[in-house]
Amino acid sequence: MALHRRFAELGVRACHRRAVLYAVAALPLPAEHRPAARSLARQLTRTGTTVPAVTVGLALLARVGEPEDVPHVFVLGLVRSLTGAALQALDVLDRRAGAVVSLLSSAGRHELQPLVRALAASVSASASVEADDAAVRRELTAFPAGPRFLDAGTARRVAEAARLPDLLAAHPADPELLARAGLLLVRIACEGDAPGELLGYRDAPGVYETVVGRAGLLTPTLEHHAMLLSLALSLSSGTGVLLDWPPGRRESLLAALGRLLARPAWTSLTDPDGTCDPAGGSADAARTGAAGVGPDTGVDPDTAAAWRRRAGWIRRTGRRPFTGAATAGGGLRIEIVAGDPEGGRASLETRVLVDGRPLVPALFPFGPAHGPEILLDEGLLRADTEPRRVRLAEAWCTEGCCGALHVTVRRDGDEVVWEDWRRPALPGSRGPAPAVPALRFDAAAYDAEVTRAETDGDWSWRARRTARLVKAGLTARPELLTRWDARRGWIGTGFDDPDTVKVNFWYQPGLAAGRPEGDPLVFQWAVPDDGAPPREQAEAALRRLAEEDPKHYSRVSGGTRERAEELGFAWPFDS
Repeated sequence: MALHRRFAELGVRACHRRAVLYAVAALPLPAEHRPAARSLARQLTRTGTTVPAVTVGLALLARVGEPEDVPHVFVLGLVRSLTGAALQALDVLDRRAGAVVSLLSSAGRHELQPLVRALAASVSASASVEADDAAVRRELTAFPAGPRFLDAGTARRVAEAARLPDLLAAHPADPELLARAGLLLVRIACEGDAPGELLGYRDAPGVYETVVGRAGLLTPTLEHHAMLLSLALSLSSGTGVLLDWPPGRRESLLAALGRLLARPAWTSLTDPDGTCDPAGGSADAARTGAAGVGPDTGVDPDTAAAWRRRAGWIRRTGRRPFTGAATAGGGLRIEIVAGDPEGGRASLETRVLVDGRPLVPALFPFGPAHGPEILLDEGLLRADTEPRRVRLAEAWCTEGCCGALHVTVRRDGDEVVWEDWRRPALPGSRGPAPAVPALRFDAAAYDAEVTRAETDGDWSWRARRTARLVKAGLTARPELLTRWDARRGWIGTGFDDPDTVKVNFWYQPGLAAGRPEGDPLVFQWAVPDDGAPPREQAEAALRRLAEEDPKHYSRVSGGTRERAEELGFAWPFDS
């Protein structure tokens, strides 16, 4: 009661529970005081009548709790206002139980509910271990596991709740379960969601070992090829490099994947001259062309287009993780990595490796490195005697929410220096992020590597090359837009439609005369890939910009509805 009264006197309410957690975590707790703290924690979690008081109890249990506390903390975790504090305790006491609470509180999609119910049942003592495993295995392999349903955090919680290593050990010859385990690992490692999720998954190295070691059980299909290639990209230059590997083990796994995917049964999947049966319903149908699409094949055009995109990605990317360049230690290496086009958002990034280790996920767990259109096309990584502030990465939820990773790049004689790092506090920390020491590179080697990365186009698909050429043309000839009172914005390919070039520009009356008036309005012009060579498509787009006002064939994509109506344009975002 004294604690309740004191909270009331201080005005501590439920909305202050995060501050309460930090305060309790920072309390000195000598060994001789731990039994008393445990007794107090249990009393608060069982008899507390306010959120702050119970939160104190849960925060103490995160430090001094024991396995016998798990069932009670589990139940408290189902109370929305206590979920965060309960998860903090369960992640220390029983990560599997914490994963189930997390899924019960956050997995709202009805497609996930059968799996979540099976996982929740598996933590109870009401059924046998064999029955639990059978139910979890059945639902785990049945539910839709695409990026629309599984972000990195949810995938990690599913793997933890399912006790994935134990499940794989119990089913050593189950290719369906193996494929699902690999897909979960790909989703956990998704750089576009949160690179830190893979580093927080303690079983990740073991699951990599199992999936790669048993990959020969998998039938060669386009979907399996994409999954294994995605794992290889993580092991070669992504967050997977940062896991706690025994010496040489990561390299061995990567080599094993390289040998498997080099076999004819796998390489033939993406052979543009091969034949396939698009009506068979398997991902192998990606090899089909337009002749394989239609009512007689049973494959709709959108599905066939997705298959062709994935097959093209595998052809472009298939050997890049295995060349050895990205895994070699020493100095600076810049890898442009395009992810599986059917695998989710943020599938293109500029990975900076120092001595073979990826820099961004090691320092910033909130989002992926920026793409080449930002870091390379604009020359931001080039070094000059004048220091340049560079944003290497931004949190997936925007910099204003969870921050970004910044560094200053400058030339110092025969060296290039990266210094003055700025990043937000790391998850779970109670103070600023630790300082990052300056990095120094040989200037000649640095310049050569940046130039090589800027001119590397092997990773790019046709629409992306068209977008880069359009951007380069507008950079060299800004008057193509200025004459229409417009200036260039972001130019790239659509996140949901990578075969379409998106040209964004800002319109502001009076801009051509040097006297812009009012707030700008943002337009977007969508340019579908028509099959012509990228240079021809880019030249056609630039000619049209020179001859026709782009506001007449573009749509408003930003600004305000009031400004759009004031300038005589329809506002497309009204429901």
